[in-house]
Amino acid sequence: MSLVDDWEHELPWDAAGVYAVAPGVLRIPLPLPDDGLRAVNVYVVESEDGPVLIDSGQALASSRRRLDAGLAELGHRLDDVRRFLVTHVHRDHYTQAVLVRRELGTHVGLGRGEQPSLSTVREPGIDRVAAQLDLLVVCGARELADRNRGFDDGLPADLFEDPDQWLADGDVVDHGSRRLEVIETPGHTRGHVVFRDQAASLLFAGDHVLPRITPSIGFEPAVPPRPLRDYLDSLRLVRSFDDTWLLPAHGPVTRSVHRRVDQLLEHHAERLAAAWAHVDADHRTAFEVAGQLLWTRRGRSLDEMAPVDQMLAVLETKAHLDVLVDRGRLDAHVEAGTGVAYYVSA
Repeated sequence: MSLVDDWEHELPWDAAGVYAVAPGVLRIPLPLPDDGLRAVNVYVVESEDGPVLIDSGQALASSRRRLDAGLAELGHRLDDVRRFLVTHVHRDHYTQAVLVRRELGTHVGLGRGEQPSLSTVREPGIDRVAAQLDLLVVCGARELADRNRGFDDGLPADLFEDPDQWLADGDVVDHGSRRLEVIETPGHTRGHVVFRDQAASLLFAGDHVLPRITPSIGFEPAVPPRPLRDYLDSLRLVRSFDDTWLLPAHGPVTRSVHRRVDQLLEHHAERLAAAWAHVDADHRTAFEVAGQLLWTRRGRSLDEMAPVDQMLAVLETKAHLDVLVDRGRLDAHVEAGTGVAYYVSA
């Protein structure tokens, strides 16, 4: 590994290395086992007291080796790290912090809104996607629910321990001369937080604002009633602050949070319009509407996708339809006996 200025290279954002983002802020991409997302950015925030890491990576031997090597490039060992500040509870952000804490006692902070999901995932015999399977039935996709039953991400439930500190909106983490403000941004998960360094004009955005993709909404053990509404509100909240550099968990660092937030809001406005256009005088389920839409940047149909991706697509469609109900564009009713929700133009 070698230290590289993040603005003076042509490497892919997920290439192994240590990248200088801003004075006292370094980016270390850590590997992931997924085909779609190949890495997660962990940010090292330096001070005279030792580094703080924003996000931790997934509990993988390859990730731990890459993190150890990156810290060594900066003259640190892992036991020099003062704390982990984790943006949300997903495995690629949280689980390595839990393993490191067991070994070294490192302090871990996580958004307070993640408490229900952490409690749920530790229940004996719980299916990790039980809430999603129930919602698929509501969406009229019982067969798809059956195909996804037993989905397992391979991580033991005991990796989802509670943090040392529950972070709340408005909390400030003082790290040397740097002040990191905690901002609650529910949507991707109900407890997602971002960290804002106003003085340095930086936003450590986790998965809330991603530069090249749109994050999934509400894919968590304890799903809130209106995850897309929460997400859009959180985007507008972040947009209301002064513009800053965007330091995302996946993808390259970019110069403007505002620009990307505007694009994400426009994307969801287009998806809302498309979902509404496919609900006519006949009742439609979320599964039926999802089957009329195209997915991913490649414009794939629903039946071209893997079962897990189909599940995400159908649940995202339900989230859009529910927002349209809230806005008075659609009506919805649940059929007695089947529990399936039907949508119709208002």
